[in-house]
Amino acid sequence: MTMREKIEEAASRYPDQRSAIMPALLIAQREHGHLPGPVLEEVADILGVERIWVYELATFYTLFHTEPVGIFHLQLCDNVSCMLCRSEDLLRHLEEVLGIKKGGTTPDGLFTLSTVECLGACEMAPVMQVGDDYHGDLDIARIDALLDRLRATVRQATGADLVAPGPPGE
Repeated sequence: MTMREKIEEAASRYPDQRSAIMPALLIAQREHGHLPGPVLEEVADILGVERIWVYELATFYTLFHTEPVGIFHLQLCDNVSCMLCRSEDLLRHLEEVLGIKKGGTTPDGLFTLSTVECLGACEMAPVMQVGDDYHGDLDIARIDALLDRLRATVRQATGADLVAPGPPGE
């Protein structure tokens, strides 16, 4: 089934095509990995809605990516509850062990590191979303264990031996 067919099928479940924008964007992102301008225009054209409506949703919600992201998109909450639980220290640690700054992607394309305003999981603060999964009550040891598990997942799937980048300057 083509992306167009998937979007049309999803849109058929909604009384208004505008209501189908978010499911259509999810379908397009699964197909393309991210949502560059031409893909957003294609989604709008398929649904027959204003392009700005599609663009607004794609750029407002953190689950949509208009730029390429790594295999694992690490989205660390930096809102008040998480900040009070030292999320800033976790961000600095992630930047150091991954060898990238916030907004960057590791050279191997494995990790993209972002901060988000709120993940709505204050009871788990500090919290980070990786893909569709939430990881809470984080500390440096839990972050390191999570990164090891994520690398092992890729290693198992590809057979590649991934080497973790060291701190910048090494």
